[in-house]
Amino acid sequence: MEISRFLLQDLVKWKRAKDRKPLILNGVRQCGKTWLLKEFGKKKFRSSLYFNFEKDARLATFFGDDLNPKTIIQRLEAFTGTKIVPKETLLIFDEIQTCPRALTSLKYFCEEAPEYFIAAAGSLLGISLTEGTSFPVGKVQILYLKPCSFKEFLATTAPMLNEYIEKIPLEPIPEAFADKLGNYLREYLAFGGMPDPLSTWIETRDAEKTEDKIDIVLRTYESDFSKHIPVYDTPKLYGIWNSIPAQFARENKRFFYNEVREGARAKDLEDALQWLLNASMVYKIKMVNHPELPLRAYVDRKIFKLYLADVGVLRRLANLPSGPILNSQDVFTEFNGSLAENYVLQQLQSMQISPICYWSNDTGKAEVDFLIQDNDRIVPIEVKSGTNVKAKSLRVYREKFKPALSVRTSMQNLRFDDGLLNIPLYLMGEFPRLMELARDCMKPS
Repeated sequence: MEISRFLLQDLVKWKRAKDRKPLILNGVRQCGKTWLLKEFGKKKFRSSLYFNFEKDARLATFFGDDLNPKTIIQRLEAFTGTKIVPKETLLIFDEIQTCPRALTSLKYFCEEAPEYFIAAAGSLLGISLTEGTSFPVGKVQILYLKPCSFKEFLATTAPMLNEYIEKIPLEPIPEAFADKLGNYLREYLAFGGMPDPLSTWIETRDAEKTEDKIDIVLRTYESDFSKHIPVYDTPKLYGIWNSIPAQFARENKRFFYNEVREGARAKDLEDALQWLLNASMVYKIKMVNHPELPLRAYVDRKIFKLYLADVGVLRRLANLPSGPILNSQDVFTEFNGSLAENYVLQQLQSMQISPICYWSNDTGKAEVDFLIQDNDRIVPIEVKSGTNVKAKSLRVYREKFKPALSVRTSMQNLRFDDGLLNIPLYLMGEFPRLMELARDCMKPS
């Protein structure tokens, strides 16, 4: 099953740009970078050539002694037996971080041979850069691919329903549509947005086969732990990774180092945590006490929560069965509502919203799940995991800081009242448009 990937539109814009530079597509391993670039080459170019530097170490020799673009092109043509035509052939350099010289060559393609279309991908590119790999700063364009969003899942499985909700006004939607969307949401929460598991579920409706695909993703990640870090650091990485579900299941989801290993402090484990962050496997959401602009200036760098890049991976890592989530009408009671919270963050991340923080008051008794910047205002976002929407923390925040606009996500229907926008969890894909409608309602008539 070919899943709709909205980033394809950005790739088309890159192809058409007059000042185009070589492209780097970054993102967590298994999120579909290779498939997307191959599909892009198939649909938008007369021909494409694919080179994987991790699988074929011989390719590195083409970049060893001479980074002249014409020399590299001649070598690739001789190796493949295929003519590389400027402006007609897409060159795909996959896992480019394993060949630092190939990464450096992008600078010279930008400066001396911009007529060649080169798109590179790297799953652990962030790791390589921290290890001293030379990066062609200012000579490449970088795009980030995330796991499939719920909206991409919906556009694939129910395109007409997706088109319908793209046009809904800021008012409750009919119950029949709400029920149908809720069913799709349960499927997405169970299996997440990694393309291989998700397409397996769409094609087979076989939960066991889909679980096997998620297990492959997990094994791939854990294989990276042992392949790409020193042996003495591996236990620290596994410790952090395996502690995330337990830490996330608490009422207070703040990350504590000493729950990874008794007596551990930040200085003992922060290098391993940074590895996970650089690999895009986890997101670090920092705490803010005083929500003022710009948010980044007011974060507490020592207090944070960790989220996984994909909600399906989180569920599987937590050893939660998919059955109760697929079949229960009150799915969000599972795992202390943590799946809903990770889900909302994953959708915000897919929209490239940044920065994202969370708020806690001085006593720690009131906490709002997320804060984002919306032009010149800060918007609090509270995640409720079902139809019970009593949000004490959001009420405390609104009374204290008087935000013009606040957001609550829940399983209640869409509505906007007194500056509070309630977005059903199954409409999170429409978040930017619904925010715009709410802002329009707040303008003086």
